[in-house]
Amino acid sequence: MLTSHPTGSQGTPTALLGAEDDPDTHAHTPDATDAAPARPGGHVLVVGTPGPRLERLTRTLRATGHDVSQAPPGEVNRRVGQAAPDAIVALDERHERAEGGEHAAPHPGLDVIREVRTVPAGQALPLLMVTAGTEPAGVAHLLRQGADDCIPEASDPVELSARIEAKLRRVPVPVENLLQDPRTGLYSHPHFHDELDRELQRPAAGRRGGVLAVVAVAEMAALEARLGPRVRREVAERLAGVAERVGSFCDRLGWNDDGHLLMLLPGVDEETARHGLEKFATTVAGTRFIVADENVRLTPAIGWLPLAECVTGTQALEKARDAAGEALRHRDLRPVRYAPWMRPAPHRHRRRPLGSLIRPALASLSPVLALLLGIGVPFALYRQTYELGWDLGSSMYWVVVAGLVLSALLIVLECLYSLDSTARPEQPGAPYPPASAVIAAYLPNEAATIVDTVESFLRLDYPGELEIVLAYNTPHPLPVEDTLREMAARDPRLVLLPVAGSTSKAQNINAAVTRIRGEFVGIFDADHHPAPTAFQHAWHWLSNGYDVVQGHCVIRNGDSSRVARLVAVEFEAIYAVSHPGRTRLYGFGVFGGSNGFWRTDLLARTRMHGSMLTEDIDSTLRALNEGARFAVDRTLISRELAPTTLNALWNQRSRWAQGWLQVSLKHLWHGLRSPVFTARQKLGLLVLLGWREVQPWLTLQILPILLYSAWRTGGFDRLDWAVPVCVLAMALTLAAGPIQALFAWRLAVPELRTRRPWFWSYFFVSTFFYSHFKNMVARQAHLKEALGDRQWRVTPRAAAKAVARR
Repeated sequence: MLTSHPTGSQGTPTALLGAEDDPDTHAHTPDATDAAPARPGGHVLVVGTPGPRLERLTRTLRATGHDVSQAPPGEVNRRVGQAAPDAIVALDERHERAEGGEHAAPHPGLDVIREVRTVPAGQALPLLMVTAGTEPAGVAHLLRQGADDCIPEASDPVELSARIEAKLRRVPVPVENLLQDPRTGLYSHPHFHDELDRELQRPAAGRRGGVLAVVAVAEMAALEARLGPRVRREVAERLAGVAERVGSFCDRLGWNDDGHLLMLLPGVDEETARHGLEKFATTVAGTRFIVADENVRLTPAIGWLPLAECVTGTQALEKARDAAGEALRHRDLRPVRYAPWMRPAPHRHRRRPLGSLIRPALASLSPVLALLLGIGVPFALYRQTYELGWDLGSSMYWVVVAGLVLSALLIVLECLYSLDSTARPEQPGAPYPPASAVIAAYLPNEAATIVDTVESFLRLDYPGELEIVLAYNTPHPLPVEDTLREMAARDPRLVLLPVAGSTSKAQNINAAVTRIRGEFVGIFDADHHPAPTAFQHAWHWLSNGYDVVQGHCVIRNGDSSRVARLVAVEFEAIYAVSHPGRTRLYGFGVFGGSNGFWRTDLLARTRMHGSMLTEDIDSTLRALNEGARFAVDRTLISRELAPTTLNALWNQRSRWAQGWLQVSLKHLWHGLRSPVFTARQKLGLLVLLGWREVQPWLTLQILPILLYSAWRTGGFDRLDWAVPVCVLAMALTLAAGPIQALFAWRLAVPELRTRRPWFWSYFFVSTFFYSHFKNMVARQAHLKEALGDRQWRVTPRAAAKAVARR
């Protein structure tokens, strides 16, 4: 139709733009004048470069009864703003411009289309292009770029008038009223609802599996506040594009007025759907989108449920939206399956489940349970097997001795390897890019220290642009927030980011990662004071092939108490000895939760999982499984506060131990089977995630074995305590602690290395008490995890006297 050539009454083509020497040609054509309405009306804006072609087109339109005004290219928006026309007819001047030489525009018709469609007033106007040529490819290109119609110059004036009238009379159908958007493939909400109902009405025997998912976007409110409600549809379209790229796991896509992407996955089992949704979420998080001409990151929050749990489409969509709302709280990219508790019944008293009453009682008895399970049960087992003819207790004795010797040897190996850890690259591999620091804080706990912390960050010396984002949560307004707002007003580098509804550090970090502008980001707890050159030195690693670098956390309040002094030396043993030694020994490092620097793109894909008590180790394993490279640098220093009481230390280490157990249960078996890890790295995983969980219980076995040996021989006085192998094993085991303390002193930061009494104290306390303390904590943490007690206990923060820096 677009390339046809209508004929006049004599069977010969009647040109739309007649010859210059006969301006009244169309006025004397009976067919043209008879067929055209007397005054069809309507104001038409003709766009084109002044000249004969523009004048002929203007006369033609006036002759067919239209009011006509003219505008040259570049003046369309101004003319439309002055007096909006009913339609626009533009000359496609490709052929004329082509004669203008190398400076001519490649396609002036496209320039006119863009000019008309870039302003709101021009987006709804009918736009017809009059083309000199009839090439189908050129016509199709103009239509795809935004023209409503194209008509050749050789067409009859009557056809042009009829096309204009058709555009004016027939109101365009909104995309949301169509069954499916032909451009994006998205179903409108009513039609998606119909598709969902149709799927649910299929006989159960013929409907195998199937899942419904709703995808919300955490940044939607902020985007809409800046860019208006139109971003809802744009965001849904961007998400739909990713879903199509990820694969064919999704059958039908739709959207609703809230900007949610709706996914219908018929015939898909739950595991396949979950893996597909996880891949979709990770891809979205790792993609930068252009939304309303802005470059943004998006955090998808996915709620889903099986179709088998639904009766009606309305009910299914409501449940999936509730699950998406729960996913929004965490922002960790994990799809959330709907559970009934996400929509509690209104005005109904909820009875506490029996398990919630029993768990606290069992948790309070966990030390007794640990002794019963670790000593009583094995002793009874050894006695019973002996009476059956098997000397299991004697065999276990040698297993325990071998285990203690192995643990001591691993500690010594870490110490030796730490002496020759990989040095930081002397020069950056690329210019210093914009960087970001994220301080995660729970303000009621850090109110006394947060101002001092922020001031230390504002004093950092970084050659590039640096922004400091304080991502915090608080149950109620605090006076310190006024102080922080004043600081942000004085220094634009400070960005305050309240995270409403947050209950964990992970949620604060996840909320910040899509807001930051830096190419890399440093993550810190709210009591950390990084060294002035920390970001500069971190970039030396990241620009030379690494994805994450973990620094050295140094205690700055060691003078506060004996507990803080103990932790100060322990941190040197961890960050100056164990972490560098393990990294070189096993071929990978770990992120310690603070003073760690990530490439922003990797962190955006990885996120932190708030359900994990050690979200830092969990994120490490997930990033390593993607092939990320981790480095540890003991010269990359940040100073923090240590717990000052034994109770606070117990709670902190209990959370760490339980978190490590969660990571082991989640990642060990998968990591050992993963093709990404080398054999050396798998050995490291076996030690860090497997052996560390077995060791606390293995060391406890010496007690039931001694009880069994005394029972079998008739008393403790009959035991031979001077077995050479046992004496050597005990000596090696006891020597591991002093060796680690010696290496910690040798590699400690200068201000702590001068505190020799601290290291002597650590040597004695660690040998005779602290190691057993940590084993007790680990066993208790295992029992808490088994009982389902996963309560996060915040480590108290308070301003304290810092260690003198000498």
